[in-house]
Amino acid sequence: MTKLKIKGHEFDAVIARDSFHRRAVKYSNKIIETLRKIGLTEDDVDVPVEAAAMKKSPSSATWYLEGYRLHYSYGAADKFVDNLYVVFKVIDLEVAALLNEERNIDDFISEFSEDKDVKKQREEARDVLGIGHDVTDMGLIDKKYKELAKQHHPDMQDGNIDNFKAINRAHKILRRELQ
Repeated sequence: MTKLKIKGHEFDAVIARDSFHRRAVKYSNKIIETLRKIGLTEDDVDVPVEAAAMKKSPSSATWYLEGYRLHYSYGAADKFVDNLYVVFKVIDLEVAALLNEERNIDDFISEFSEDKDVKKQREEARDVLGIGHDVTDMGLIDKKYKELAKQHHPDMQDGNIDNFKAINRAHKILRRELQ
């Protein structure tokens, strides 16, 4: 079985072969159940479920805790339902670490805190790096980042500090999304 390493956690990948929508609803409910362990209600959590859970599409969960908007998304798997499983698993492991006092609430909030316009930021980041809006391959993103960072580095003859900063910011946004 394939192992995934995401946000410092390693776990088995689960690949749905049937009942895609049913499994997506199950993972959505598990995310809500997991977040209930830290005092949230169903009204505090939003887990959109794709109608066609077998298509390639990223999944996400958004929740509100102590006045903060927290969000996690994943899109590297081939199916929405498999992406939603990863979202569930990461949230489950992070909540368990919080409950076991391996992580404090400030670290938990910092790990998942994102702006409301995060989707727009990710699109703009992909534009800055000159890659398609559906690219989730970190190897390709890193390669493009290194090329552009080298080209625009302030120590280079044609270097530009503003472009260099924008490239670094774009890479950081995408790395946070995909790792």
